Amino acid sequence: MSIKVYKPTSNARRNMSTTDYSELSKVAPERSLLVSLKKNSGRNSYGRITVRHRGGGQRRKYRIIDFKRDKFDIPATVASIEYDPNRSAFIALLQYEDGEKRYILQPVGLKVGDTVLAGASADIKPGNALPLTNIPVGTVVHNVELYPGRGGQLARAAGNSAQLMAKEGVYALLRLPSGELRNVPANCMATIGQVGNTDHENVKVGKAGRKRHMGWRPTVRGSVMNPCDHPHGGGEGKSPIGRPGPVTPWGKPALGYKTRNTKKSSDKLIVKRRNDK
Repeated sequence: MSIKVYKPTSNARRNMSTTDYSELSKVAPERSLLVSLKKNSGRNSYGRITVRHRGGGQRRKYRIIDFKRDKFDIPATVASIEYDPNRSAFIALLQYEDGEKRYILQPVGLKVGDTVLAGASADIKPGNALPLTNIPVGTVVHNVELYPGRGGQLARAAGNSAQLMAKEGVYALLRLPSGELRNVPANCMATIGQVGNTDHENVKVGKAGRKRHMGWRPTVRGSVMNPCDHPHGGGEGKSPIGRPGPVTPWGKPALGYKTRNTKKSSDKLIVKRRNDK
């Protein structure tokens, strides 16, 4: 997959690029796997804004993705490769021999007409899903489960992958995209290969309107607000923030402040942190 660059017919076009969607199938999504999405605009169940700068955006429907890959030992043929507005990766529509259809994340190299299989006896090729126990050390995987049967939670974004580094006892050691080394139960499922659409990170949005289409509203700097609205606000002209370091609108440290629970039970499974030297 390549990047499409536009001619500089305007300032926005000069800095804009998009993914080349030429390898996608020109078909409508599978209607039986579509679900309506309700927009929350960053609000929780109490109606309070918990995520700022969200709202508007293009209407979209959710595609039900098979993250569990629990249809074992039944071959499936890739019917189409499709765009998914809800994620950076592309999705592949599988047609199983018993007639059922499911969406999965499209790995690099998976094309229309290919056959994929889930189960302990599956071959080591892109799109096949196996327990980590049955995957050779050094293999690149994605859509990895953290707990058996829960469904894949790790390495699901475009271009991401994890590498199986070792297997010892009931755990498998994975190197995650962040660089973190983490033990995962060896009976967890993982899909072979790297997630497709690897050029997604090279796309330049180019103009504010495209962010509005994605449901992102404008962000205002705290330093241009009034003191009643932000700790950085106030002062005559351009003023320093008047604090040892930048903070959030609620006074919490904004840069380098660790928010992870220090007593999280799964900490014992982390062998090496992502930012350890």
